[in-house]
Amino acid sequence: MIIDLRSDTVTQPTQGMLEAMHRAPVGDDVFGEDPTINRLEELAANMFGMEKAIFCPSGTMTNQIAIKCHTQPGDEVICDELSHVYQYEGGGIAFNAGASVRLLHGDRGRINGDLIKGAVNNPDDVHKPISRLVVVENTANRGGGSCYEWKELEEMSLVSKELGLSYHLDGARLFNAIIAKRQDAKSYGAIFDSISICLSKGLGAPVGSLLLGKSTFIKKARRVRKAFGGGMRQAGSLAAAGIYALEHHVDRLKTDHQHAKSIEETLKKQSFITDVLPVETNIVIAECDPSFNIKQFIEKMKENGVLFFSISPTRFRMVTHLNVTSDMIEMIPEKIKQSI
Repeated sequence: MIIDLRSDTVTQPTQGMLEAMHRAPVGDDVFGEDPTINRLEELAANMFGMEKAIFCPSGTMTNQIAIKCHTQPGDEVICDELSHVYQYEGGGIAFNAGASVRLLHGDRGRINGDLIKGAVNNPDDVHKPISRLVVVENTANRGGGSCYEWKELEEMSLVSKELGLSYHLDGARLFNAIIAKRQDAKSYGAIFDSISICLSKGLGAPVGSLLLGKSTFIKKARRVRKAFGGGMRQAGSLAAAGIYALEHHVDRLKTDHQHAKSIEETLKKQSFITDVLPVETNIVIAECDPSFNIKQFIEKMKENGVLFFSISPTRFRMVTHLNVTSDMIEMIPEKIKQSI
């Protein structure tokens, strides 16, 4: 038995999802004629109370399209220093949008209104780029799946509007935050200019993300998607997996969160662990004693059937998902004992 805790992107489609994919009617999406993609986009937009949505191959693409649509070359994007759009999207902000980045030192990947206010450049100072866009990530991956409180998101929305900034949400694991904080999707749609949601992480679809926004914004996004090479043809089978995920795999995220808490409790009992970031959702990040051989530990765990990886010389990450069962979680303490 392999217990794969590397990421929630490693999931396999469920039987119900496979059946939905097999039955899906398809058409040419570049012509707007794929009925299943159209249904997925309408479903997602309605869930968040937003006007339109566009289906893309990846969350990196939806984020990068959003940044491109919100900015002009030479503008500046404000985000946390740990944010996915900066750390894990291949320098796409510069490569795709020609924009620079103002990095903020937040709290476990989360920023706030005061930090945004302090980061905005004077638009009359020709030496500085024009501050144009705020990007927040919820949940924050490098923050150990940390979530924003609702009042923080509202405050940043108000600050952004006051300062004339667009406000984008990298919601790759947004449904984890919604479930953990008992929030409402439509509330998010009311305060953000654009939202990216991923279907292939906690929701378990094999491929795909959605970008949501106003009709004029999504019309522009469709043109940018084409330029990025993201136009798909008969991709309705993939969209069917996304529909199934939205209809069947959101509430079950609670189980992933419970499993992550169990791992947190196990790790806190280990002598070589000096700290575990507070677990709110499905990501566990642990800090090891500097003298501990983390590389050897990870290799031993792999030999014992548990997969995960380090994110620094002293930190490792484990992520729960729908293919991680309660029986697997119960095996973790013994697996650790065998590996140290």
